Amino acid sequence: MIKLVLVVVFVIPLAWVAIYRLLPPPVTPLMVVRLTQGNGLDYRWRPISQISPALVQAAVAAEDSRFCEHHGFDFHAIEKAMAHNERRPNRIRGGSTISQQTSKNVFLWQGRSYLRKGLEAYFTVLTEGLWGKRRIMETYLNVVEWGPGIYGAEAAAQRYYGTDAAHLSNVQASRLAAILPSPLKWRADQPGPYVQRRTRRIGGAMGTVRNDGLAACVGRLSGVVPREAPIPDAAPPPPPRAPEPEPPPSASPEASPEAPSPPSAAAPVDASPPEGASSAPSAD
Repeated sequence: MIKLVLVVVFVIPLAWVAIYRLLPPPVTPLMVVRLTQGNGLDYRWRPISQISPALVQAAVAAEDSRFCEHHGFDFHAIEKAMAHNERRPNRIRGGSTISQQTSKNVFLWQGRSYLRKGLEAYFTVLTEGLWGKRRIMETYLNVVEWGPGIYGAEAAAQRYYGTDAAHLSNVQASRLAAILPSPLKWRADQPGPYVQRRTRRIGGAMGTVRNDGLAACVGRLSGVVPREAPIPDAAPPPPPRAPEPEPPPSASPEASPEAPSPPSAAAPVDASPPEGASSAPSAD
């Protein structure tokens, strides 16, 4: 009996983690559950060398800014989450690191229980020791849920933007990271006001990740982030109209009685409604 317990507790988890250090997980428990719920399954593994560096930076900025500092557990973030949850028990905030989320996504089921959290901690210690940060990030970006039946960076990039994971831009990456807390509720290609605000915050934090080397433990990333203009919150106002030139003086001292005098250039007549106003009352 003791030997069986030792095998179940130590040998099987160690072998499982060691295998996934070399091979991609063929499927995860969450994928199976969502498939039975009718969400489909789009899962395409890509090595981290074929994933945009912007997505790595966005994930660190959004989910785990101390990813390269801790050894699987960010106790500072856990304390902050516990304090927040005591103040606002109706809006639970998690303090899980990317390492913990990866262990849960790959090896365990969803849900809140002491048993699941204990196993998550155990697998987190194993993955930190056997995989290292680069493999943890690579696995995380490949198995994380990004929408109904959408798993991993490649599937999300193709579904939302029609491109591959290697060519995700900064804005696209920050939007994908912005929907991670609730990927079945929010969409990266049709962001609402909250997702847009969260995208801007993540985009700003990505600069800190790059400048301070907060993702340096992942190693060298070979992808090139395409250049793009930032997405404005609203259409910019039109430029001010240039004043019309003064009309030339009349060549003849005597004006024809039938010809009306030209309108004054200082007060041009504009039949269009003022900017922001409607030409007709709206019918609600």
